[in-house]
Amino acid sequence: MMAIQPTASVEFTPVRARVAVRPYLALADRVREAGLLRRRYGYYWTMLAAVPLVFAACVAVFILIGDTWWQMFTAVAFAIVFTQTAFLGHDAAHRQIFRSGKWNDWVSIVIGDLFIGMSYGWWQNKHTRHHANPNQVGADPDIELPVIAFTPEQASSHRNPVSRWLISHQGWLFFPILLLEGVSLHLSGFKRVLSRGKVQRRWAELGLLVIRFALYLFVVFLVLSPDKAVVFLAIQLGLFGFYMGMSFAPNHKGMPMLAEGEKMDFLHHQAKMSRNIRGSRFIDVAMGGLNFQIEHHLFPSMARPHLRKAAAIIAEFCRANGVPYVETGLWNSYGLVLRYINRVGLGAKDPFECPLLAERATIGRR
Repeated sequence: MMAIQPTASVEFTPVRARVAVRPYLALADRVREAGLLRRRYGYYWTMLAAVPLVFAACVAVFILIGDTWWQMFTAVAFAIVFTQTAFLGHDAAHRQIFRSGKWNDWVSIVIGDLFIGMSYGWWQNKHTRHHANPNQVGADPDIELPVIAFTPEQASSHRNPVSRWLISHQGWLFFPILLLEGVSLHLSGFKRVLSRGKVQRRWAELGLLVIRFALYLFVVFLVLSPDKAVVFLAIQLGLFGFYMGMSFAPNHKGMPMLAEGEKMDFLHHQAKMSRNIRGSRFIDVAMGGLNFQIEHHLFPSMARPHLRKAAAIIAEFCRANGVPYVETGLWNSYGLVLRYINRVGLGAKDPFECPLLAERATIGRR
């Protein structure tokens, strides 16, 4: 089987740069003419108004149920509500809601820091770098994780016996590790706002984070006995991180990687390194629109309700212009992710071989 080699470096002169962006500009014109770049104020104002109401209802139900082990089911509901709210914060961070950057920023801060307990500033910095360089070695923070190796070089860099054992079994451990993602997201936020140096909106974010955790923990330990409270928090945090990870993992993991310092035009880079998830509108809601990852990366500020309509236009354009456009089912995407990171962890020299051939076969069956 033929290995997929990194794309060759391209030196972009002004003329070649203009030629490289023409297809994307043509696609952008089609999307704009279809009205898919307009704001959806009614949709988002409804969502924003629902956030405090849903949280108030959740807290009321939690208090009414009282000190019982049945609250562990409430913990599951809380994890779902927190994740769905985080998706709304993600939309605001991408300027999908308002024209004003400040309005979007403050909506993201209130949603992220006060309701979810995640630092918007930390997320914005990390996620912006990811969008600019998806799956590029040395530039995409989403493939630079301490516990998972996404390239053979990362796998071989682990010398500690325990670390090497974990990496060699990462295909089996990937989804269980996601149960710790919720804790990691919260701690990363506090680490940022408490770090030295200049931190934008440090005190606003720190204040909202402290209020959020103080109130949340106060209510949980007020209603539940200590043993139930600890189990409740473990379930809620574990499932929140798991749900977030399960929504983001299928989007890029197991897709081609771009070597450090190499160049590719915007349209090919964003489309080739992303994977869409086919499914009904239930999938759209469950994944917060992240199932349309290609559309989201090509037009990050596109309002979530437009993504499904945009997908038909973008898929047709990409296929007519020889631009990779990969989509598959949800469960198949998880299988591709696991097979890819398992091969990397086991030291495969060609980790792309099986996942990409499987995806090509999937496309060929459409």
